[in-house]
Amino acid sequence: MYNKNIKLTIAVLVFGYAIYQFTEGNIGNGIMYILLSSIFVFLYFKNEFILLAFLKLRKQDFAGATKWLNKIKNPSSALVKKQQGYYNFLNGIMVSQTNMNEAEKFFKKAVEFGLSMDHDLAMAKLNLAGIAFSKRRPQEAQKLLAEAQKLDKRNMLGEQIKMMKQQMKKASIPNQHYGAGGSIRQQKRRG
Repeated sequence: MYNKNIKLTIAVLVFGYAIYQFTEGNIGNGIMYILLSSIFVFLYFKNEFILLAFLKLRKQDFAGATKWLNKIKNPSSALVKKQQGYYNFLNGIMVSQTNMNEAEKFFKKAVEFGLSMDHDLAMAKLNLAGIAFSKRRPQEAQKLLAEAQKLDKRNMLGEQIKMMKQQMKKASIPNQHYGAGGSIRQQKRRG
């Protein structure tokens, strides 16, 4: 795992060599080296291990995605800020299957670092809303759910948000106790 600054240094050196190739009259080599340096710039902003983890996650291979994420030993030195957000986001998804407290920490860090795509941020907030709701913090859950709905501009998470709202409604309705003569409200009306 290369430090993010090493990738940038390699890109600058390769670009410099491309300029040298242009001055020597080797236009084809210069173009090839510019393309090569652009790959290192791309990998500076989009970490290769996170990209591979996303590919594994698309195939529902959680163990493979976790394996690629574990190759990132020091995220603060290897990743730019947004990629640290995605690192925590992916770890939150992996851990949410087994440990909600740990998943909540990862999702909060992901929101703190920020995510490039609005629907990814909406997904993180939706997961945080579900965790808050399961921990009996309904106000926080409703706030996070509203934020997730605002961020979901393409309605990609519309079905999940709708289901979460229905679950929250069911939980907020007080249980009615039925006795021999009907409900408590009916008994008060009669008496």
